[in-house]
Amino acid sequence: MADITIKDQVLKAIEEMPPDVTFSDVMDRLYFLYKVDQGLKQVEAGDTISHEEAKKRSETWRK
Repeated sequence: MADITIKDQVLKAIEEMPPDVTFSDVMDRLYFLYKVDQGLKQVEAGDTISHEEAKKRSETWRK
């Protein structure tokens, strides 16, 4: 199966939005898709942390 292009992802995201969508809504959605893409690339590159490390880091946020 061929990979979907970024252009196709953007067009699909916009087409799925309601007719009264705002520019802000579109930009929010595109930014979300961008961040998901960046995260997936990090995972592919092995740039991840363990669940335990994530728990340790989140503990410091609560202080």
